[in-house]
Amino acid sequence: QVQLVESGGGLVQSGGSLRLSCTTSTFSGKIFSIYATAWHRRAPGKQRELVASITSDGTTNYADAVKGRFAISRDDAKNTAYLQMNSLKPEDTAVYYCTILGVWGQGTQVTVSS
Repeated sequence: QVQLVESGGGLVQSGGSLRLSCTTSTFSGKIFSIYATAWHRRAPGKQRELVASITSDGTTNYADAVKGRFAISRDDAKNTAYLQMNSLKPEDTAVYYCTILGVWGQGTQVTVSS
């Protein structure tokens, strides 16, 4: 079974940046280059929402709330997916999850202070 591990979350001031990473140690193939990958988030008291996705051919898609500020990418050589988050706002505060093949990571907390 594929297991995903997110990292890179933390506390940052409004306007700051963070880069989240998603890796797997349980799949030896280039999983991120074969299957679509997505980042979701769940803010306190809110439903989980899709933040960004990237297909195997590199096509990206973003939620309106993060367009122009977030960028999803992957490094096939490192078998890692990323979410670069710039111009962070307090409303970006949430637990961020990486997903692939219906598998979810444990999430990484992002907190943006005003």
